[in-house]
Amino acid sequence: MTQILHDAKEEPKDRRPLPARTRWAILAVVLAADVLDLLDATITNIAAPTITADLGGGAGLIQWLGASYALALGVLLVPGGRLGDKYGRRRLFLIGLTGFVIASLACGLAPTPEFLVVARLAQGAFGALVIPQGFGILGATWPRDQIGKAFSLFGPVMGLSAVGGPILAGFLVDADVLGLGWRTMFLINLLLGGGALLAAVRLLPRDSGDRTVSVDGPGSTLLAAAMLGLLGGLIDGSTNGWTPRPLVLLLLGLALFAAFCHRQRTAPNPLLQPSLLRDRGFTSGLTLGIVVFAATAGLLYVISLHLQQGLGRSPAGTALGLIPLSVGIVIASIACYQLIHTLGRRLVLTGLVIILLGCGWLALLTDETGAWPLVPPLLVIGLGMGTCFGTVYDITIGDISTDESGSASGSLSAVQQLANAIGAAAVTTVYFKASGDGDAHATTLSLVVVAAAIAVCLPLVGLLPRRAPAEQGH
Repeated sequence: MTQILHDAKEEPKDRRPLPARTRWAILAVVLAADVLDLLDATITNIAAPTITADLGGGAGLIQWLGASYALALGVLLVPGGRLGDKYGRRRLFLIGLTGFVIASLACGLAPTPEFLVVARLAQGAFGALVIPQGFGILGATWPRDQIGKAFSLFGPVMGLSAVGGPILAGFLVDADVLGLGWRTMFLINLLLGGGALLAAVRLLPRDSGDRTVSVDGPGSTLLAAAMLGLLGGLIDGSTNGWTPRPLVLLLLGLALFAAFCHRQRTAPNPLLQPSLLRDRGFTSGLTLGIVVFAATAGLLYVISLHLQQGLGRSPAGTALGLIPLSVGIVIASIACYQLIHTLGRRLVLTGLVIILLGCGWLALLTDETGAWPLVPPLLVIGLGMGTCFGTVYDITIGDISTDESGSASGSLSAVQQLANAIGAAAVTTVYFKASGDGDAHATTLSLVVVAAAIAVCLPLVGLLPRRAPAEQGH
């Protein structure tokens, strides 16, 4: 929301307002693009075992399926926004959505594990061109006094997508439409994305952009190479053994990340403004967010693996089993939107404690084969996640100046995606290394690792700003 309002404030005050019907149609296009992004970020959590059974690739492919998408999205999210500022938001939105549809087709037709991972990287990269343009387009087409109406729909729509997306993916896999199996999850984007693209061509306003905007290409390249090295080393080592190759990849990734950090201190227009890192509240929230989103991303993957590989559920059954968790996220997110100004950073602490309770409860039930006993702990975990997801980054920018709020919000969104990539790979590494002693042991150990990471974050809450910015929660 901060980014939308920031963009809205930058628009000329004398622009001619669009008809209400056109504004709502533009909002629908932007929401459709965001829904596509959310669906494709999560569908492989459900389908990963089915995909590996068909294509091969084993545990390594399972880890790469989610991490590759989040990695590309996270690395390119901030540059994607600046490219829209430079060359025009409409142009980048259309390029990104077209590329996303083509990459989805490539995913659906993938003949090998390697091809599918590359196609997932392409999906994430094109998604990073689309998502930031939507925020800017809304800021340019909606009057400042009505932008809140547009934003108020994001929470419910994204919430419904979070619940309905995995269910849709599970049933598409089980339905085996035309014998395509898991491939229909990606091929359906030809219909959904194609429809959004046609509407975008017709509705989105033209804008010329500002050629003076600078994009830090070298910084983005260094970050992408560093993350690929770290993920490649982590996944290769966990699946093929810790030979010299994964160790070299990890060292290379660390070296490239150090080069990226140096670039951020010296570049004229860095991806992450150095001044933000001098703010204690921001750096505390950034660190806390990295750990929390990494831990929970891995947790979601492990729960899905436990339901399928441990309890033998089908993709559709797994999707249904995750409904309590998704419902908890939606309920808590909506509630926290109203409570964020009253409770401030105490909401973050509350969410972390609730996640810990849910993980402990679930750890006691890893030998349970029935469906209903898992509902309460999954609901509790969802409530904790929703409480954190809806507040931690809003609180983090509580002391950031208005001039830096847009940059801070964009950076935090990108870091969240990178944390999702690292977390999905790291926690599933623990799961697969321990799976030789059985799924129950592997799931329990993974839950302990997640709980330990969450517990480490508890002291950081006291360093966060006490409140979110005044415009949040209204």
